[in-house]
Amino acid sequence: MARIAGIDIPRDKKIKVSLTSIYGIGRTKAEQILDEAGIDLETRTYDLTDDEVQAIRNIISTDYKVEGALRTEKNMNIKRLMDIGSYKGLRHRRGLPVNGQRTKTNARTRKGKKRTVGRKKAKVGKKG
Repeated sequence: MARIAGIDIPRDKKIKVSLTSIYGIGRTKAEQILDEAGIDLETRTYDLTDDEVQAIRNIISTDYKVEGALRTEKNMNIKRLMDIGSYKGLRHRRGLPVNGQRTKTNARTRKGKKRTVGRKKAKVGKKG
């Protein structure tokens, strides 16, 4: 099993797909990395030699921000927005959609389970 950027990448998949299991690397970046390393995109992970794995490791460590460093930077950016009191920061703080989506009907992912604000029934009394 190849270990790159602190992640055990899947053995049985093609290397261009396996690299996407690393946080911060998608299909496009994976293909760029493999082109730079001179590795065929269709190669299976278990077919890689130690030199090829080392070449991928070197490219990722020098040219790309992945895993912990990327997560930290992303969280610090959100924290900065919250600290300066920007609109986006307030939306993050309140747990609402950030990028202008509607909230009247949708946004269940951000808002959570629906909480109905109930209406109390009027007491039924005797007239007479």
